[in-house]
Amino acid sequence: MQHQTLTTGSSSSPFRTTCWTDVLSAARKDTRGEAAFSRLYQDYWRPIYRYVVRRGYAHPQAEEITQEFFVALLTKNRLARLSREGGRFRSFLLTAMKNFLANVWNEQQAAKRGGGAALLSIHDRDLGETVEAARAHASAEAIYDRDWAMLVLERATRTLEAEYASARRQALFAALRDKMQGDRTGRPYAKLACELQMSEGALKVAVHRMRGRFGEILREEIARTVGSESEVQEELRYLLRIISE
Repeated sequence: MQHQTLTTGSSSSPFRTTCWTDVLSAARKDTRGEAAFSRLYQDYWRPIYRYVVRRGYAHPQAEEITQEFFVALLTKNRLARLSREGGRFRSFLLTAMKNFLANVWNEQQAAKRGGGAALLSIHDRDLGETVEAARAHASAEAIYDRDWAMLVLERATRTLEAEYASARRQALFAALRDKMQGDRTGRPYAKLACELQMSEGALKVAVHRMRGRFGEILREEIARTVGSESEVQEELRYLLRIISE
């Protein structure tokens, strides 16, 4: 069976710009800024939303808070103060959301007190609740990182799938997708090779190339979300580690 050559150049990736490029563009007061902000929201609302839910907010309220958070980033001009050297975008968004939720909580408490109630005293029960809250927050942060890692893998997979589709090799991608990350389960190579009308050796080469290209795309995707090239490998190791836990 003849197959078209799969293009593997970086120009084929739909994610050529970095998150920080979009961050800086989103601060602009024009259509380009609106488009960049829309990309940021569509790409990263999910881990933020799920983090808010795990902090104890009901789904409708969490959705509203998430929307307000992203709008606040833009309207309060916080994005304009950032630069490409801003570090990990994952950490920036989480820290910003923590601060936003703290403000939401303060506003809720002020509304309950009517602005005139005395501050609560700290007792053993209060300390116990504080410890439990801290544990809940830590757990929410760990799951946020896992959600982020899964998002990065998903985006890399979609990019690779688009490349195979562009080369009219969708069937090959679909057949080998489960083996892309070293999965040894599923159909054996000999059976797959027969179904795809390929030799078993050629199939193993195709799997090797797919894994190599996936690794390249994954690094490119991570590079979009960190502040420097030196952080790419560290971030990659961390994300893969939390997925395997």
